[in-house]
Amino acid sequence: MQLPLVLGKRSVPEPATAVVGGHIADYDRAHPTTALLVVEVADSSLKQDRLTKRAIYAAAGIPEYWIVNLPDDCVEIRRDPEPAARRYASVAIARRGDTIELGVLRGVRVAVDDLLPS
Repeated sequence: MQLPLVLGKRSVPEPATAVVGGHIADYDRAHPTTALLVVEVADSSLKQDRLTKRAIYAAAGIPEYWIVNLPDDCVEIRRDPEPAARRYASVAIARRGDTIELGVLRGVRVAVDDLLPS
């Protein structure tokens, strides 16, 4: 389910998924205003996810942003936001067979194969 992530007065993206802090009850009356991790699934939206959404999430200081890149069969991992520059300092690519350790939740790993269609 895609729900809004309120990152500013004019910035309310709806990521494919987001890991947010707190408790479910914290969001009964308002959408989250930050996230630990945002994930977008990209096919025809790849260019927008790499440019526009990347800039939005970096400017908001989201510590980790993943793009499940369907055309190239990989996951693009962006970390270390530079909010003033609206970019991420670290970019890595994970491919089938790899696992990704969440930067914000040490010890939690996700298999790339579980994110990509078979």
